[in-house]
Amino acid sequence: MENLGALCVLMAFCLSVFAVAASLAGKYGKRPFLVVSAERAVYATWVLLMLASGVLVYALIQGDFRLAYVAAHSNKAMSAVYKFTAWWGGQEGSLLFWSFILSSYSAIITYTNRRKFRDMMPVVTAILMTTLAFFVGMITFVASPFHVLMAGRGVIDVGDGNGLSPLLQWWTMAIHPPFLYLGYVGCTVPFAFAMASLLTRQPGEAWIHTTRRWAIVTWLFQSTGILLGMGWAYTVLGWGGYWGWDPVENASLMPWITSTAFLHSVMMQEKKGMMKVWNMVLVSATFLLSILGTTLTRTGLVSSVHAFAQSPVKPYFTTFLISATVLTIFAIVKNLRYLRSEVKLESVVSRESSFLFNNLILLASCFAVLWGTLFPVIMEALTGEKETIDAPYYNRVNVPIALFLIFLTGVGPLIAWRKSSMASLKKSFTFPTIFGVVVMALLAALGVRQIGALMSFGLCSFVISSILGEFWKGSRAIQTKEQIPFVQSVYQLTWRNTRRYGGYIVHMGIVFMFIGFTGSAFNQHETRQLGLNQSLRFAGYDLKLLNVNDGDTSNYQFSHATLDVGINGRIVSQLEPEIRLYKASQQQASMIGIRRRLNEDLYINFSGISPDNTKAIFQIYVFPLVSWIWIGYWVLLAGTLICLVPGKVRLQYARTEVVGIASTPQTVEP
Repeated sequence: MENLGALCVLMAFCLSVFAVAASLAGKYGKRPFLVVSAERAVYATWVLLMLASGVLVYALIQGDFRLAYVAAHSNKAMSAVYKFTAWWGGQEGSLLFWSFILSSYSAIITYTNRRKFRDMMPVVTAILMTTLAFFVGMITFVASPFHVLMAGRGVIDVGDGNGLSPLLQWWTMAIHPPFLYLGYVGCTVPFAFAMASLLTRQPGEAWIHTTRRWAIVTWLFQSTGILLGMGWAYTVLGWGGYWGWDPVENASLMPWITSTAFLHSVMMQEKKGMMKVWNMVLVSATFLLSILGTTLTRTGLVSSVHAFAQSPVKPYFTTFLISATVLTIFAIVKNLRYLRSEVKLESVVSRESSFLFNNLILLASCFAVLWGTLFPVIMEALTGEKETIDAPYYNRVNVPIALFLIFLTGVGPLIAWRKSSMASLKKSFTFPTIFGVVVMALLAALGVRQIGALMSFGLCSFVISSILGEFWKGSRAIQTKEQIPFVQSVYQLTWRNTRRYGGYIVHMGIVFMFIGFTGSAFNQHETRQLGLNQSLRFAGYDLKLLNVNDGDTSNYQFSHATLDVGINGRIVSQLEPEIRLYKASQQQASMIGIRRRLNEDLYINFSGISPDNTKAIFQIYVFPLVSWIWIGYWVLLAGTLICLVPGKVRLQYARTEVVGIASTPQTVEP
């Protein structure tokens, strides 16, 4: 079986290289049959990588411990779910998973555009398959998951394996990496269309119309992956946080930031013919930062609980990243005159300027995170000494940026296009401003003294009132005109312009998340010891240890504690934190006890037994408002899905589809 898997990967590499050569030769040599041949090579590559992936998954589930990858990342005691997720649990398997996703995307793009963009598609195919050839080449020649264990001249079966890291044996980690990969890999598609449009000098914005939904979907995948990772850190790592500014966490955040900026500024190019250079830079930066994130995760450049160890792929990834960056910059600079804006900014006080400021602030945040992530790597290369950038740096830089972004989120809907008058500004801003100030005053009266928290709550209130105001005004107008119930008018309003009002719902979700983030200013924490049937009081909760039970499964040993949770003398819940020691790896993991409520979470980590074996040691936390982070995600998801639904409002765009020659305007769905 291992020979079949390795052969499929080798053939996929050869076909991906052929697809690049045939696409370019077919286009520039005016040989259409080569272009068609390249398209078929894309489909064949997908089939081969699917077969190779199937071979690896079969080996993991069946326990073929002749394979080094299976022995390192699976064992007999693991459940079938985690045996399957071991596909991406290690370096070699994750590279195959990455390649399979990109081949799937490439096949879908090739098939859905097989009769469109005939002047541009060969270059799109070449870019997609160049990226795929690099990753498949890594699997073929450097980090294959199909290597067998050897002893002397023979292949050996070690009988059982080490299994996945205990930290990965959790349900969110079964889906967190796939969503992140779908986001990371998906960034390649808009990049390929953008570069192809630039290199073939296409008139109009055909690449934007084609990739807008791709960009939204991959942004949603990336958002989901990040939130799942936060949830995993919160419930598994035991330190109580959901974001620690870890280098690999930062690596997932940076392309999300630039992708968010792109989704905002691309509307300016669609509506006004503005920000063409911005959009090309942003879509390129998103792709390059995705490759950077993949490089940081796989090469051992940074130390992280999320990263793989040192690997021979490091020089290859570094070379690919540098080459892609240099070629991208050269292509943009060489074709700058084809990216001139058709319309100039008329006023600083306009919705166009708010989009521009939004982009500038997002890029400032991205650069701050990038610098903090790469600075230790640069200093170690220059001085040989390890430097660290701690969370306070990121908080000092990004908290003010985040507050300003929240402000702009509320300002955008209130400002008119082109230019706003003072009268209209006063009318639009009066109620949201008053509402935000009143909320801040009430919180201050209730005892909140942290200035940053007060500002955050006030700005969140400002944004919520401005968004609800937009829904109210539009819905009331429809209700008055059509004489229908208000709820129905809200539905009609949203579905008339799904992009606009779905976007508002996404912004509302982001605001809910920031409410949750702001709650961290009021976190409480203590480490306490409890004997059996002893009680303690912490942050208004009465905790009583009922028992500590030890046990054993085929996969791990455990120590399980049970505590009653009381408030004002009444038992309200029971928490059961647990310590596990996994037998194969001899690594320990914690199962946290959490009582979740809208106002706060009670979070208990059972960290061990005291040296005299008489008391259990617990780390006890109270995290105010943290549930609003997860609520915010579901609101964001709903808003994004609405954005993907075609609305009743239809926009006029120039058609540049068939051979890249401008023709008469055509109505297409936004």
